[in-house]
Amino acid sequence: MSEPTVLFETRGAIGRITLNRPKALNALTLEQIRQIDPALRRWAADPAIAAVVIDGAGDRAFCAGGDIRALYDAAVAGDEAFLVDFYREEYTLNRLIKTYPKPYVALLDGITMGGGVGLSVHGRHRVATERITFAMPETGIGFFPDVGGTYFLPRCPGAVGTYLGLTGARLKVADALYAGIATHVTPSDKLGDLLAALADIPAGGDADGDVAAVLARFHQDPGPAPLAARREAIDRLFAGTTVTAIKAALAADADPWAAETLATLNTKSPTAVAATLEQLRRGKTLDFDDAMRLELTLGVHMALAPDFREGVRAVIVDKDNAPQWQPEGPVAHWFEPGPVRLEFPA
Repeated sequence: MSEPTVLFETRGAIGRITLNRPKALNALTLEQIRQIDPALRRWAADPAIAAVVIDGAGDRAFCAGGDIRALYDAAVAGDEAFLVDFYREEYTLNRLIKTYPKPYVALLDGITMGGGVGLSVHGRHRVATERITFAMPETGIGFFPDVGGTYFLPRCPGAVGTYLGLTGARLKVADALYAGIATHVTPSDKLGDLLAALADIPAGGDADGDVAAVLARFHQDPGPAPLAARREAIDRLFAGTTVTAIKAALAADADPWAAETLATLNTKSPTAVAATLEQLRRGKTLDFDDAMRLELTLGVHMALAPDFREGVRAVIVDKDNAPQWQPEGPVAHWFEPGPVRLEFPA
């Protein structure tokens, strides 16, 4: 028999979730979502569980994203019902993590992208190791940074979230901490000890205080963040209200980094970049629930648009990395609420 794709265990007063698709970099499937959500709800009501820890199997990834191939197949088939189910259930899980009543600790040891960010960044504690690679790379497949990107990216320092969302830039450990993606840093070879220390906290004590004390004890300074040194340039160059303005600012800047960033931006789907900029501008003033409702509307529209199918074909299916994007098209209509609405359970 094949192994389960997600593992659940209790260790002391800790409920532990392990994503168990290491060969697929622990990419998140709808089947896994449908197992994780009820487990979290059971543990939330269980007085014997003080906190929850989530990690990924293998030594390469926490979770490299959602099951893009399944979404692509549904998009090609025009199966809107599958797309709605996937996004509705994934975003409901993201919201459960955001509102979880007990400490929720994500161990980000390796690639953490897309759907993996949604499983981690909304929890109270995100422990990154030196092996983390964080990114929201969706504009490179004709999509937008979802799983709560509408909410958390505009709340990164300055224009950092806009930079990350438009370009898909990858962050290592010091930058992940600086951007607020991670809350703590612990060496990969200390995660076993960290887990053991968390398992020792009492079920009936001050779980928030106990977890925070353990994480503080294992935290190590990762050193200076390269992103901090780029902050002034990022804030200035990504302040534009249109993609055209941002690209013009990058083109006019003498720093070679600006030219490299513009070249990267030019490889992304023009329509996806435009939609992402609009998404992030709107997200500044939305609460979390309304941000997720926006994402369901936008997600279904974009998954059925030509650039998503072409982007996934180029990056994942044929792997020629040569997408033929459509010219930038209008995106405002994608943000209009449709007949499908995201309602959250109590």
